[in-house]
Amino acid sequence: MEKTFALISLGCAKNLVNSEQMLFLLDEAGYRLVPEPEGADFAVVNTCGFIDAAKSEAIENILSLAELKNEGKLGGLIVTGCLSERYRDSILAELPEIDAVLGVGSFDKIVEAADRVCAGEGYASFGDQSGPIDETPRVVSTGPGWAWLRIAEGCNNFCAFCAIPYIRGRYRSRPIENVVEEAKELAAHGVRELIVIAQDITRYGTDLYGKRSLARLCRELKKIEGVEWIRLHYLYPDQFDDELIDEIAANDKIVKYLDIPIQHINDAILKKMNRRGTGAEIRALFKKLRERIPGLVLRTSLIAGLPGEGEAEFEELCEFLKEAKIERVGVFPFSPEEGTPAASMEHVDEEEARRRADLILALQQPIMDEFLQGFVGQTLRVLVEGDDEESGLHSGRSFADSPDIDGLVLFSGDAEEGEFAEVRIDAAEDGLLYGVRQ
Repeated sequence: MEKTFALISLGCAKNLVNSEQMLFLLDEAGYRLVPEPEGADFAVVNTCGFIDAAKSEAIENILSLAELKNEGKLGGLIVTGCLSERYRDSILAELPEIDAVLGVGSFDKIVEAADRVCAGEGYASFGDQSGPIDETPRVVSTGPGWAWLRIAEGCNNFCAFCAIPYIRGRYRSRPIENVVEEAKELAAHGVRELIVIAQDITRYGTDLYGKRSLARLCRELKKIEGVEWIRLHYLYPDQFDDELIDEIAANDKIVKYLDIPIQHINDAILKKMNRRGTGAEIRALFKKLRERIPGLVLRTSLIAGLPGEGEAEFEELCEFLKEAKIERVGVFPFSPEEGTPAASMEHVDEEEARRRADLILALQQPIMDEFLQGFVGQTLRVLVEGDDEESGLHSGRSFADSPDIDGLVLFSGDAEEGEFAEVRIDAAEDGLLYGVRQ
């Protein structure tokens, strides 16, 4: 009899790619995915373990599934991903309801884990988290019309506040030919937008080819028939060079939207957090990018309440945001992550960090509103994603919108999921654009 499973994927896009690979392997082995865990032979939780909120979410999901298991409504429970890797020495002892556990270097063992669990046995595997990237195919779960394209794994930056290098291992690039081959397969299946991701895509190729190779990769991706948008995510400010800037400006398939996490602007904080570069260099880079890439939309990530941030440093950050007018800003209160250097540094309490994060969001709101109002009267190319139930309109994204983190374009007129539509923008409200298909 066919065995069934449910899968819950938590955390970032890179984690979702691993979930999609596990879906492929389980499907190839004859296991059937079901939408709900109740009644399944087993469930897989692919966890995030980056910050406290993510860890809490993962544990809540595990405990919820454990309750189903104890009630006889679920067969087995498999936990994979960053939480299991981070706590590999204690996770089974702390959560005995788990039947099998896989670290980030063992996603390819999911079928073996499933076989063992279905046979009533336990299983654990923790492969080398800095080993070669597994080139397992995947079942794309995003879209329609777009997909993540992971080009590297791990991180060598060792920012003082971040646990990712300890969880995901050292930086490893995928060979260009492998990335391009996957991109061609995605395009053949209707993917029109490739969202290029890694913990740090600006470092792509330095380990394989001895030099930064993102510009070269983008030139190869441009050649793929069917791909119309290439979106670049997580570019580090200290790794930009003229070749990359010129490629972004000249390559008409690269959307003029760059996600460049800076975390802060104060020199002392940047140095304490092991971030390379200074506030002046960040300002100069943003100025250069805007001058050389017309119509550029910038996104960044900030952390409020970092060690060393007093009122003066926080005010400096706020003044920077007022002057830079960054179109898209995400901000997070500082979370002291165990095992990282920043966790032992003096910092403001959680309540104050949250207050400062809220102040940044309030400061940023009119900047974003002004930016969106600038689209009113224009016609934007929109990748259609589906229908918005509340408004009854179609929904999609413009070049200025990345999935799940930015806004949407809601519009009337005929449209099919996964296609592009030309939409005249008539209004901007609450972070959304409204229009009519032309």
